[in-house]
Amino acid sequence: MAVALSDDETIVVPSSLSFISCTSLLSKSQRLLLGLLLLLFVDVIWVLSSELTKYIFQNAEYDKPFFTTYFKTSFFMIYLTGFIFAKSWREQCVGHSSEYQQLKQDVIEDPEDPSSVLSGPVFVPMKSGEEPGQPIVINENTEESSSRSVRFNGVVEVRELSPNQAVDALMARLSYSASIRAEVATRRCAEKLSSLETMKVAATFSLLWFLGNYSYQAALSHTEAGLVNVLSSSSSLFTLLLAACLPSGTSDRFTLTKFIAVVFSIAGVVLVSLSDLKVEQSIPMGAGWALAGSMCYAAYLVLLKRRVDHEDKMSIPMFFGFVGLINTVVMWPTFFILHATKLEVFVWPTQQQWLYIALNGLIGTVLSEFLWLWGCFLTSSLIATLAMSLTIPLSMLADVAVKHISYPFLFYIGSIPMFLSFFAVTLLSHWEEWDPVAQLLNRIVDSCRSRNR
Repeated sequence: MAVALSDDETIVVPSSLSFISCTSLLSKSQRLLLGLLLLLFVDVIWVLSSELTKYIFQNAEYDKPFFTTYFKTSFFMIYLTGFIFAKSWREQCVGHSSEYQQLKQDVIEDPEDPSSVLSGPVFVPMKSGEEPGQPIVINENTEESSSRSVRFNGVVEVRELSPNQAVDALMARLSYSASIRAEVATRRCAEKLSSLETMKVAATFSLLWFLGNYSYQAALSHTEAGLVNVLSSSSSLFTLLLAACLPSGTSDRFTLTKFIAVVFSIAGVVLVSLSDLKVEQSIPMGAGWALAGSMCYAAYLVLLKRRVDHEDKMSIPMFFGFVGLINTVVMWPTFFILHATKLEVFVWPTQQQWLYIALNGLIGTVLSEFLWLWGCFLTSSLIATLAMSLTIPLSMLADVAVKHISYPFLFYIGSIPMFLSFFAVTLLSHWEEWDPVAQLLNRIVDSCRSRNR
């Protein structure tokens, strides 16, 4: 960043705040809106991924949920190439980057000597389009000064601020609210996890993530994608209870309105499940796998956000890269167990099956999981799990359009409470102290007491 002092002198401010993510300087409403857009985009990806997974299991005749989960999880190791291309990642191997500086105004002193703040002069050529030597007339009141002109050379003198002063100068140019957000974001970055600490976090949550993903894949191999998405959305109940017991911020505070919204969502799940049970005439085996996956996802999301409450404190791509590496190294013996017990006989995929699995892994797992966790950090864990319910109408449209499956009218009625619950919790996350149901009950109780008096 360059700050011009005069026509021939420029101070270059180093990008000392470049490590702060662009979302850190957004307001609360802007972060919420961006998070909602990310979660909606992930819903579209998940619906397409679930349909592709169903196609691999049935049409491509490769019903191997553990192998597909293992292979797609190993694709996370693509993120580890960041150690080759990103200098900041390599610096985290030995600790925090030298750029991570906390802003402590009581320590920063204004030096009296400007030479201690600025570096030595460096002369660089002028930018293209500028005409060196163009006379500039300085107009003043006196006749003598009006006849004088100044000619410039074809170079520009550049002086560089010290890192501390550059940060202070950049913060001074921001508005008050933006400077407060930048200072908070800088302090978060000073606490950012190193690569070793990120690996420890990934090792802690790798098993939960793999179990949740494997349960989802197993559910898709036993029942329709629409029912799997519906039952997976029931993780909002587990998320609400876990987040209330283990909160990571004020947005996880338990309120009566949130509970009512989740109950409405569960009621919609029950309606949709009953309608789909009429289609299959029995309780599908995939329902149990879907519920198990929803519980694992809720535990993974709530506990991870309690450990890392902001995206600036941990590199999300690095985290998923280590998740892929750990699962690839640890879970491979399971192939022999499943093959020996005949639960999943190992068969090498064909070239076409490899193509489908790789496409599903890159888009349906590597990209979608990164965007979903990022959207969770921008909003809340409850909103992220309730966003899964929005996959229901999309999956129904996919089943109707592609597979020509007809659902009862009760299926569509049950999706209405899920939409209402999602938008209600979104409003409650914006106004964290607002609990309209509790306020209404208090007014009713006060009204009854006043009448009795």
